[in-house]
Amino acid sequence: MHMKLYFPQTALSFWKPGNPRLLMTVTYTARVANAKFCGFSKLLLAWKGSIYKVLYKEFLAFFAMYTATSVTYRFFMDDDQKRYFEKLAIYCNHYASLIPMSFVLGFYVTLVVNRWWNQYTSIPLPDRLMCVLSGGLQGNDERGRLLRRTMMRYASLSALLILRSVSTAVFKRFPTMDHVVEAGFMTREERKKFEGLHSPYNKYWIPCVWFTNLAAVARCEGRIKDDHTLKLLLQELNGFRGKCSMLFHYDMISVPLVYTQVVTLAVYSFFLVCLIGRQFLDPGQGYPGHDLDLYVPIFTLLQFFFYAGWLKVAEQLINPFGEDDDDFETNWLIDRNFQVSMMAVDEMYGDLPMMERDRYWNDSNPRPPYTAATLFVLRKPSFQGSTFDMAIPKEEMHFQPLEDIAENLEESGTRHPNMALFNRLLHAAPSPTGFMGGALRRTSAQLQRLYHSPSDDRCTSDEDEDEEEKSCKIGKGGSLPSGLGQDTQSTVCSFREDKSPRTPLVDVQFGEEQGRRGGNVSAGESRDVRRVEGVQRDEDGSEANSEETSIAPVSLLPPPPLPPSSREASTRPASATPITSRHRSAFLFPPTAQSSLEHCSSQPVISHPRAMPPIPTPQSAGNKMSLLTVPSYIEPQRFRSVSMGSEFTGS
Repeated sequence: MHMKLYFPQTALSFWKPGNPRLLMTVTYTARVANAKFCGFSKLLLAWKGSIYKVLYKEFLAFFAMYTATSVTYRFFMDDDQKRYFEKLAIYCNHYASLIPMSFVLGFYVTLVVNRWWNQYTSIPLPDRLMCVLSGGLQGNDERGRLLRRTMMRYASLSALLILRSVSTAVFKRFPTMDHVVEAGFMTREERKKFEGLHSPYNKYWIPCVWFTNLAAVARCEGRIKDDHTLKLLLQELNGFRGKCSMLFHYDMISVPLVYTQVVTLAVYSFFLVCLIGRQFLDPGQGYPGHDLDLYVPIFTLLQFFFYAGWLKVAEQLINPFGEDDDDFETNWLIDRNFQVSMMAVDEMYGDLPMMERDRYWNDSNPRPPYTAATLFVLRKPSFQGSTFDMAIPKEEMHFQPLEDIAENLEESGTRHPNMALFNRLLHAAPSPTGFMGGALRRTSAQLQRLYHSPSDDRCTSDEDEDEEEKSCKIGKGGSLPSGLGQDTQSTVCSFREDKSPRTPLVDVQFGEEQGRRGGNVSAGESRDVRRVEGVQRDEDGSEANSEETSIAPVSLLPPPPLPPSSREASTRPASATPITSRHRSAFLFPPTAQSSLEHCSSQPVISHPRAMPPIPTPQSAGNKMSLLTVPSYIEPQRFRSVSMGSEFTGS
């Protein structure tokens, strides 16, 4: 009984912050703060926490076994035994490389190091919890102080119980619950309640439940002003409890034993084979690679030092809650956390220094002073960016007019020989509707966007001896933004000569309105109105009002055969059939060209705004909306855009 009362006092007096016997972790950070010549070499002479201290016993054992094997081979074997041993040594040295030492050890040590650091970050620290508790639980009276200190003590008790369960150093300090009570982390009444809750599992979580119950009492008493503060306090407590739980699970779930066994067997078996395979054989026998006879295997010893040392690193880091030189200072953490948390919620509660103006109150550009050792920092210019000091010739700094840039791009696109050859091959494609034909034309449109300027459109024509093929690539320049602010689809159309007696689409002339006119169309002119759904023909000379806003739909397909009664009227050379849309521009196809629509493919177009001259509204006919809209420009040199399925504002 005397020991129980005396041990905690001795333990608490021993584990004082700042006691040099407390710190076991080897810290050399300040010695390598600056990279200098042979900076790490000075660390090789350290003994505490070094590889020499951990590995010297295994190293001496390996060297002693190697020496015994070498002495036996040289002095205690006859000639036949030596020849057999030499063959065995060559065999072992040849097949020792089949053991994957680097792969097995590297992956294992990486896994252990990551686990080691994650265990450190899982140690519960009370800093966030004590700040929320100090600011959230109000009251300068005895009751408020008692609530804050008790709640903080419960949090420290929970951390102590979990560290006592996983750390050998903490368990040696608090081997029983009597030591915990005598140390002041738990009262006797609390111990009775703690032990009265019968559970086969670790009960480190019980103080956290006591904490939440006290928080609810403080909220009912009004010492916690609102539910948001209570929620924040309980969130911090749950984070604290979650770290305690992670430590418990790290202690329960280890690295799989089979993996540790595989690594250990790989290292030990490799060097057991090296005891025979790395022996120096008789040079007089003429074995390859055995020209020298050295008694000390220097490189074999270095290899053992590296590989076995790597295994010792994993052995030390796999459980950092022991008493090795580089294990975690859990007892120091218990003392620090308990003292700091109690000070924050009690002595520092409501303790504020008097506010006064700082020394830079009237200084618009405050700068703290420098000592003579750090004065060189002022001579360094502040960092403004990696391109801040980049030099550019003066002749390259002047802005260039946009008109000159557009002309240069246009000339470079016109002179490009590969695009003309590619377009020539593309126009000769046999199947525009097939997969390859459509893909080639889409590729052509995308390549033309790369080489053409945004305000330039091209129409390339190639003449042959038998037929004349015209291809209009309608792209960026001829497209206008739609009413919904989206990009339109440009249509690539190719026409070729056709001997068919049917009236093709090219016979339809898209004429511009020469002025507002009302009245009848001339009697010698045939009026055929072709619609998308059904073909409607008007031959009674009805009037077409130019002020109507409706649009006659136009079909892109050749018209169906006409009845005999109207075939003569259809085959007559019509000068023009007015097809109008609500756009202010239209195509004018030559009436003499007997062509049929060969293909149309749509490509996405990027519209570029530009100034447009006012264009008169063309004549409208019919009552339905056209699915073919033909925006154009007055400029005859530019190419026009045929857009499908979109409506333009015409502005």
